Amino acid sequence: RILFGGKMNEPETIQKILGMKAIAVVGLSDNPERPSFRVAKYLMESGYEIIPVNPAINEWLGKKSYPDLEAVLQKIEVVDVFRKPDAVPEIVSQAIRIGAKALWLQEGVISEEAAKKAEETGLLVIMDKCIMKEHMKNWQNRSAPELH
Repeated sequence: RILFGGKMNEPETIQKILGMKAIAVVGLSDNPERPSFRVAKYLMESGYEIIPVNPAINEWLGKKSYPDLEAVLQKIEVVDVFRKPDAVPEIVSQAIRIGAKALWLQEGVISEEAAKKAEETGLLVIMDKCIMKEHMKNWQNRSAPELH
């Protein structure tokens, strides 16, 4: 579906984002029962670099956790959000300020205005989808590896 005339939630957008490697997971929990923990662990095991962002925890699986996106010193490509929708506008503002390339709002995280703002400033945007499920689907749909 195309929202705001952009490419939100389009298969090509998902592909582009899945091709990026540095993912800041905003709202990442240190509780193994929480979806954010399971998704981030899956992504890390799939070769992605996970940058925990949650002021309530000091670290996640040995990685330093940051209070917000602007406190992160390394380059962030994807901002993956596990927060309530009312927190999304500020997260989007930070994502824009740090020069992130993409915004991924997990299932149930719907903020039309913030998503529109992110898209208008050039970020790739996915909303109300699970990055882990999309990665799994993508992986299963891959044909034989290309030979170079």
